[in-house]
Parts: sequence; structure tokens; C-alpha cells
Amino acid sequence: MKTVLVTGATGFLGKYLVELLVKEGYKVKALGRNEKAGKKLEELGAEFCRGDFTDKQLCEGYFENTDYVIHAGALSTVWGKWEDFYDTNVLGTRNVCELCIGHEVERLVYISSPSIYSGKKHRFDIEESDYDPNNRLNYYIRSKIMSEKIIDKYEKKGLYAVILRPRGLFGIGDTSLIPRILQANSKIGIPLFNQGQNYVDITCVENVAYACLLSLKAENVKGEVFNITNGEPMEFKQILELFLASIGESPKYLKLPFSVVYAMSSILEGIYRVFHKKGEPVLTRYTVCTLAFSQTLNISKAKEKLSYKPIKSMKEGIEDYGKWWKENQKNKAL
Repeated sequence: MKTVLVTGATGFLGKYLVELLVKEGYKVKALGRNEKAGKKLEELGAEFCRGDFTDKQLCEGYFENTDYVIHAGALSTVWGKWEDFYDTNVLGTRNVCELCIGHEVERLVYISSPSIYSGKKHRFDIEESDYDPNNRLNYYIRSKIMSEKIIDKYEKKGLYAVILRPRGLFGIGDTSLIPRILQANSKIGIPLFNQGQNYVDITCVENVAYACLLSLKAENVKGEVFNITNGEPMEFKQILELFLASIGESPKYLKLPFSVVYAMSSILEGIYRVFHKKGEPVLTRYTVCTLAFSQTLNISKAKEKLSYKPIKSMKEGIEDYGKWWKENQKNKAL
């Protein structure tokens, strides 16, 4: 029986990874900080390893007798301090690589981000090599680019590493993508540009977990990078209205020119930085660019080399999310 250590196991993607790997017959070490979530992972059949991958000394023992590592842990948000992104995403990834090398881990699968493709323009059918290494749209993007360079550095030292860039994860338990949209809809409205006709790719979290599983098994993929999506790009307005319909809400649009909204987001970012306000701005430059411009990814490479084929459709994912959300809201009201 092969042993897989999953970092960020108590996070959104982490739970799905643990559940799938246990089901597939792997021994799973679930590394995370949330003890309550950790107990639930133990109920699934995993060994909960309480800790933080940024603490190399603490995690040393967890990497012993480990065959594979899926590094899904990260500070994944559109806003925050550079020091936090650097410590977690850059130095933390370096720790994971060093521990993998030191304990002769057979393979590392690293969860990166297609946010590195983002910018102030429409982009279609983006391939893995087509990004700006100097992208500074936000700190998260900068830290992910640096992290991939670290993976590449250790790959040259002998580490067998595979990088995945899954686009727009959503599903039951999502605390990022859809909640942000719902929050904007209930507060100021959702900015709509070009009548919402810009095309976007998003991905059911189950498909991302499946892609990770394939990355552990595939041959001849050392040093490879793969885009992962549902392969069903849709117009932004269509996706938005499908999600809102699934939870019984109507869209509230904020129809302003891109230049105005982008300037507003820049001002909000400045206010939050200067006055050290807690939380994150309702709008950031990255968020506005994501809402305004098309971004679709080419997943041909994943299909060819990983034999990747989505196991859950957009329709199924949205319907399941809507049922869960309504039930969750009902329970909160009781």
C-alpha cells in the first residue's frame, strides 16, 4: 500500500483529495492545522497530522515512509500582506521540496494556480507556457510564480515533480469563489462588462482531485505542468445566473465602465493598505480583471499525458452546489 501525504488537507480541495485517495486504497497522511476538520478526515480513514508545512522541523517526521506528496496547502486569497504570501507559499513550498528530497519521496504533485495568466486583456485557449513571469497583479500571483520556480529548481536536483494549475475551483464546501460572488451580489452588485459575454473556465473540485490522482500514476510526466478545467467554458453571465438560480436568487448587476471600476478597486486597495484595514476590499484589481476579461485554458496536454477527462459536469456541479447551499442556509436559520 502506497502512502500519500497531503498538505492543506483540512482545506477545501484537501478534503476531496483525502476522500478520493482513501477510496482508491492509499494510506493517507492528512497534514493540516484545523483539528476539528482533522477529526473528520480521520473518520474518512486518514491519519491526521496536525501541523503547518511552513514548520520544517515539526513536519520532518510526517514525511518519513511517505511515497507521494500532494502539496495543496497555500495562502490562497486575493488580498493580504506580501510577507504572509512569501512565508507560506514560497518558503513553505521550499520546505516541502527539501523534505521530499531528504526522505526520498517518489513524486510530488504541486497545486499551483492559473491566476498567473491574468491581466487586463481577453485570453483564449491558454497553454501552460503562455504567462508573464513578471506578473504583479497581486501578491498571490507573484508568490505562485516564485513557488513554481522553486519546484523547477528542486526538480533539477532529482525531485520528481508535477505541477497542476486548476482554474476556479467550486463545489460543496467552497469558501472562496462562489461565496465572493454571492457577497458582491448582496452588497454592491456584481460588475458586468461587455454584457457578461466574456468566456471563463471554472472547475468542479472533484475533477481537480481526480487530476491529482492521475498525476500520481501517470508515466513520463516529470517536470510537466498541466492546466486543469472542466473543459466547458461559458459566458460569465450564463455561469453567474446558473449559480444564482440554483440557490433561488436573482442577479444584481453593477453596470459601470471597466476603467471606472478598475480605478475604484485601485483606490480601495490603497485605502486598505494605508489604513491597515482588516479583511479584504469588496473589489480588487485582480477580481475586476477576472470579471471583465475572457480567460479559457487549453487542457489538451492533461488529456494526452494524464488521460484526464472530467468526471463531473458543470451542470451536475452547479445543481449539487445549489442543493447544498439551500440546505446549509436552512440549517443556519434553525
